[in-house]
Amino acid sequence: MPAYVRYQSPVPDRRGRRIGIFGLVNMLANRGYLTADEEHFRRTTNDWYDATYTNPSTVDPTIYKHHPHAASWFKPTATHLFEPIPGYLKILATHNLPCDRYTSTTPGRVLYEDAHQLVVVPPPAPTAPPTILWLRPKAD
Repeated sequence: MPAYVRYQSPVPDRRGRRIGIFGLVNMLANRGYLTADEEHFRRTTNDWYDATYTNPSTVDPTIYKHHPHAASWFKPTATHLFEPIPGYLKILATHNLPCDRYTSTTPGRVLYEDAHQLVVVPPPAPTAPPTILWLRPKAD
């Protein structure tokens, strides 16, 4: 079974969300950290993505509001959407902002799907097993 692909921060933000590659670069831009060349790449490439595939928020404006931990994953067949990714990764590396590539055949419960992507609610993070305290029986 082919694996879906997501680029995101390896650590959650203060709200527990793992911000995706586009959100990370947009965050740098919104804070004024990008050079003129980086901003030009971001703007023109974001515009290309906007023209190339559907923003799930235009189909369902509440998708992320109702599911704040929802995440978008590329379908493996959307290979043309992977071509600009190295440019985004270069910007993030220049600003020491980590972004990792993740793959999964089952990234979560599907909220939205189109020809290029899935938006899913990720499965719950595994938790550590409970610690069991064992006490000796009380001596009589």
